[in-house]
This record gives sequence, structure tokens and C-alpha cells, in this order.
Amino acid sequence: QVQLVESGGGLVQAGGSLRLSCAASRRTASSSAMGWFRQAPGKEREFVAVINWSGTTTYYADSVKGRFTLSRDNAKNTVYLQMNSLKPDDTADYYCVAGAYTTATKAHEYNYWGQGTQVTVSS
Repeated sequence: QVQLVESGGGLVQAGGSLRLSCAASRRTASSSAMGWFRQAPGKEREFVAVINWSGTTTYYADSVKGRFTLSRDNAKNTVYLQMNSLKPDDTADYYCVAGAYTTATKAHEYNYWGQGTQVTVSS
């Protein structure tokens, strides 16, 4: 079993920045790819970004491409989501995920989920 613990959410004005962190309790083959999903009130959970184990490959949702950057520090089993130029539409609960495949963009493809951290962007 792998536990994921998120931190870094909060309230920010539109145009501002936040950095989310997610620490994994351990590394396994089924949790080598790590990333984020988000869910806004009244909306379905959606894919945000994913990074492979080595950190050499990342995928982003079109809605965040160019504004969000996902990175990882394997010495700390931690991934970081740097979110810049935030918009009110980015308001959501953000969930850290871990799975086996970097190409996965569907929620059911991820084996492990964090508890979520709230991000609120005011206009």
C-alpha cells in the first residue's frame, strides 16, 4: 500500500501562483507515475498532469498547459505542481495520484489517491 499526502493548497487571487506538494510513503512499480486530478464543485473529476518515474516525461491537460509545471524529487518521493497564472476556473479540490502508467489520464487507471487539498482562486 502507498499513502499519498498532499499539501500547499489555499486561497489566491487570479493571476497568482501556488505550489502543491505530494509525498508518497514508498515507491512501487504500481505507483511509479505520479500526478494530479482535480474536481470542482458540481463537476466531474478531471486529469491535470502526470510525470513518469525519472521525471523526463510529463503530460498536461490542455486547460493547464503552459501555466502548470509538474516535477519530482525522487530522493524525497515527492512531486510538485507549480501553478502559475491561476484563474477562477482552477478552483477545485486537487488530488494527488499514483499509478503504473504515465500515459494514464483516466481516474480508474490510478491505484492510489491522496485525500485532496483545496485550491480557491478569487477573481
